[in-house]
Amino acid sequence: MQALDKVRENIGLSIAETPQAGTVRYLIDAKKSTFTVKAFATGILSMFGHSPTIAIPDFEGEVTVNPAAVEQSSLRMVLHAASLDVIDDISKKDHDEINRQVHQDVIESDSFPEIVYECSRLSATKTGEGQYSVVLNGDLALHGVTSAQPVSARVWINEQTLRATGDFSVRQSDYEIRPVSAAGGGVRLKDELKLTFDISARRQA
Repeated sequence: MQALDKVRENIGLSIAETPQAGTVRYLIDAKKSTFTVKAFATGILSMFGHSPTIAIPDFEGEVTVNPAAVEQSSLRMVLHAASLDVIDDISKKDHDEINRQVHQDVIESDSFPEIVYECSRLSATKTGEGQYSVVLNGDLALHGVTSAQPVSARVWINEQTLRATGDFSVRQSDYEIRPVSAAGGGVRLKDELKLTFDISARRQA
């Protein structure tokens, strides 16, 4: 009897670890995607007064979609913190100084090299042929802290490609991040950041 129970247990584990039949894997193509962070300045005008925009060009990820039940889909995305770069039209001196503060004093990219977003819980509403309005109820790991992070997106899916666009807000204090400040505190960045994405992914065989 114990042997039979053991066989049943092993069968159950195998089924749980097997991808759902009919699911489709898409790998994110960073070269055809964009992911940016918008910070908002407060305080007196200075090199931070223009509210810097920061790009994250180096990332990868995988989306697993169940076409018959999109709400059963999942996502894992890894962004490499070292690739963060200010993309505003500013002087090289200001560009280098903002980048230095972002990497050394804000996200501490040497200590926390990866920003990870994972989601296996979502809701989806079909808005057209292959088009969906989606709310991801995932977790964001940033600066050594993992916190629940909902993300709303518009998604287009066909046999070969997947595209998702949207934006969401993150509070730096939720991830134990100290906002940039300068000029003795007279120039500061607000706690809230706005992240915007346009993600393209290609189906895998």
